[in-house]
Amino acid sequence: MKNNFIITAFVFLTGASFGQSQNYQTYTLFMYSFTKFVQWPPDVSNGDFEITVLGESPVFSELKTMAEKKKIGSRPIHVTKINSLSEFTKSHILFVSPDWQAKYPDVVAKVGDAPVLLVTELAPANNKGSINFVNNKEGRLAFELNTVDMAKHHLKASAELTRLAILN
Repeated sequence: MKNNFIITAFVFLTGASFGQSQNYQTYTLFMYSFTKFVQWPPDVSNGDFEITVLGESPVFSELKTMAEKKKIGSRPIHVTKINSLSEFTKSHILFVSPDWQAKYPDVVAKVGDAPVLLVTELAPANNKGSINFVNNKEGRLAFELNTVDMAKHHLKASAELTRLAILN
């Protein structure tokens, strides 16, 4: 029943108008929902659930607000903002802001094959992470799922997430 609600929310949000400006509350809802449809390895499934924002993005404040109210199962959510890759240590989700797109290969090198879900915002074709927010043909918010990148990071996407995503 709970999964049906989340799937319905995904479908509704995917169909919501995206417009000229990004709705970072919607990004946050998507990222929270991704945690229910992505499986991390057992050795990183304890303690706080870590979300890191690399660079400047309004999504940081939205994620902080969400983290005060929500949990991932029984795990508290900890949201951190970093301005350089030298500050990155570990995370379950790394949101790469648009100001880091030109340095995306450096991000990939730093993360390596660690179990990190790389999420990008409107990334160019050659700088795509595990999940990428995009505009679909109708100009609505959607997300691409890169199953090859997810496998590289030892992550598994559920069939529901795969069904709702644009596969690349």
